[in-house]
Amino acid sequence: MMMDEDVEQASLLSFNDRPRAFPNMRSKTYSPLIFRILRRLNARVLSIILLICFGVIFFMGASTSPIILFVFTVCIISFLLSLYLTKWVLAKDEGPPEMVQISDAIRDGAEGFFRTQYSTISKMAILLAFVILCIYLFRSLTPQQEAAGLGRAMSAYITVAAFLLGALCSGIAGYVGMWVSVRANVRVSSAARRSAREALQIAVRAGGFSALVVVGMAVIGIAILYSTFYVLLGVDDSPGSMSVNDLPLLLVGYGFGASFVALFAQLGGGIYTKGADVGADLVGKVEQGIPEDDPRNPAVIADLVGDNVGDCAARGADLFESIAAEIISAMILGGTMAKKCKIEDPSGFILFPLVVHSFDLVISSIGILSIKGTRNASVKSPVEDPMAVLQKGYSLTIILAVLTFGASTRWLLYTEQAPSAWFSFALCGLVGIITAYAFVWISKYYTDYKHEPVRTLALASSTGHGTNIIAGVSLGLESTALPVLVISVAIISAYWLGNTSGLVDENGIPTGGLFGTAVATMGMLSTAAYVLTMDMFGPIADNAGGIVEMSQQPESVREITDLLDAVGNTTKATTKGFAIGSAALASFLLFSAYMDEVSAFASVSFKEVDIAIPEVFVGGLLGSMLIFLFSAWACAAVGRTAQEVVNEVRRQFIERPGIMEYKEKPDYSRCVAIVASAALREMIKPGALAIASPIVVGLVFRILGYYTGQPLLGAKVVASMLMFATVCGILMALFLNTAGGAWDNAKKYIETGALGGKGSEAHKAAVTGDTVGDPFKDTAGPSIHVLIKMLATITLVMAPVFL
Repeated sequence: MMMDEDVEQASLLSFNDRPRAFPNMRSKTYSPLIFRILRRLNARVLSIILLICFGVIFFMGASTSPIILFVFTVCIISFLLSLYLTKWVLAKDEGPPEMVQISDAIRDGAEGFFRTQYSTISKMAILLAFVILCIYLFRSLTPQQEAAGLGRAMSAYITVAAFLLGALCSGIAGYVGMWVSVRANVRVSSAARRSAREALQIAVRAGGFSALVVVGMAVIGIAILYSTFYVLLGVDDSPGSMSVNDLPLLLVGYGFGASFVALFAQLGGGIYTKGADVGADLVGKVEQGIPEDDPRNPAVIADLVGDNVGDCAARGADLFESIAAEIISAMILGGTMAKKCKIEDPSGFILFPLVVHSFDLVISSIGILSIKGTRNASVKSPVEDPMAVLQKGYSLTIILAVLTFGASTRWLLYTEQAPSAWFSFALCGLVGIITAYAFVWISKYYTDYKHEPVRTLALASSTGHGTNIIAGVSLGLESTALPVLVISVAIISAYWLGNTSGLVDENGIPTGGLFGTAVATMGMLSTAAYVLTMDMFGPIADNAGGIVEMSQQPESVREITDLLDAVGNTTKATTKGFAIGSAALASFLLFSAYMDEVSAFASVSFKEVDIAIPEVFVGGLLGSMLIFLFSAWACAAVGRTAQEVVNEVRRQFIERPGIMEYKEKPDYSRCVAIVASAALREMIKPGALAIASPIVVGLVFRILGYYTGQPLLGAKVVASMLMFATVCGILMALFLNTAGGAWDNAKKYIETGALGGKGSEAHKAAVTGDTVGDPFKDTAGPSIHVLIKMLATITLVMAPVFL
């Protein structure tokens, strides 16, 4: 282990006195083709093009509905606000040259991997789009689509176009998340030299830019698609025309495209970030005894790059997909309910989700801007708890969400058939908002070291590595109980409120239950932009801490970034809990939408799935198995990648002994290349398993049902597979995310000086626990809640194939 005196002596070496330690990872600066084209355009030409685009969008909105016009207006204003936030963040100083060098290396590595990863994803998306086109050219149509004259070819082209648009928008959402994080990290590091509050404000506003763009992209993408189909297909109430109630079914391709990109982005980014992190920790912290983010560790740049591609880019695509899936499923259920109840103007029920998320952009913007910096940066004020500041902003957003949600229900869900229905649905939304707050609180309780569970886990580290692992696993298993109870109460409450809303079908049977659950899901996601802001805050703060450590700033600066980093771990864990809860409710909606779609295509009632039928029960088993097998392959991929990193770092330490004395510089780019290559290679197998499984199972059992005289067997088995995979996936994701977050913060708690502090035996055991938890919380766990929504969207797209 390096002695403290040696570290102090080495820290006296100026970056200007030694060779450039962090060379560029590529030969020239990279930016996407569309950005390069826009930069070459004359400012006036660009302004005219933008005005034409806005004009076309608003014309289509006006031709569709005033509601769509409102949605377009709010989204464009939110984009302008996000540009203001970007300009504000980028105007902050980047600090001394040594910080800029490190930041440039991180940016080079992140953008290089992103370009390669998304190039691979785009090729797979184009291939899958061709497969979807071929399938849809030979599939059946619903009676309503046939009556409206929508042929197979048009249906195929619409679905493929929606799929590609969803994939493109998801990719842009991921790029935006990564783009801002690699530029904000160094500015947060620089601000930490002045005050903790300024550093917090920069990190929050940088995360807010990304969040507003992600949510705005999801909303405006679906709104543009909806209004385009509305205008092109000539939707109206006349006989032989496409009904507005059937329009949402044409949007399912968009959700599938978003899910497809999000799954591979989360897998690839998660494998990258945790392969680098585990490899860096095992050799650097455990074997060599050097601090985390020490510049002597050859894998440290790869680790910091991973925070951006795994937590920022992947989480942006993940939340984009969550919102898109929830909006589309709620629109389908709203249209179905309006048709059953024979509501004269169903557009309010169908477009309600878009309005809710438009208000989300407004109230989350207020929450983001409510977090102020210090009035006088020269005055040293006491360090506030960053979590308390973020919670104040979240509480303000929650209050505004309740008010705007109530106004939205009165505006759009009021109907003469059931005058009080809007109030019942407003209560459903309140159930969802309370559920979101409960999920955030539960995740914080189990992962923040201010609370007993993490401190108990840290105490278990004092008796060894084994007891740390046992305590972490048991904590993760226990943490599934409260969220499941909350979800259960939310689903039953929302369903009951919806059923008692007064909306009934022609036979007098209540029909609002499922839509009530949909409204609760919208309530839960009504603060999604602010929650995503808190999530993006985490990796930016983590990167800032790494830059401060590597540039060897004073201890007072490190204390601020360590505090922000620990809070960032908690916000990332709470966001994952929030994402799982929303995935559970959204998957329930998507499952119901799948049942409705099968009914529409088969022209028979499809409301129940009998698991007493052996084939259907087997479908459930296969769905459960899929979750465990997918998790195993994702964790194994991190393990194999980490092994390659460990071998490379050990090789460099042996062949270049001067690294430990700062006499030789490590080869950072070699580790970056190894991790990037491994992540791209390893993400294919679990991703292909997720996509192929429901299609293969549905086709096999459809053929079996044909020969055994069991109609709709393929659709029933897929429904069972989807149901069991959702249940197992929710529990598995809760376990993996919470255990991983608790292990990480138990280590952070010990590093504050508790139980012997850094370098103690308890710290070594906590590092082992953190290493085990890394693939849990940042690879397998987040990928599972993307998986369960992707299973639902792919069954929606492929439903006609299973009949």
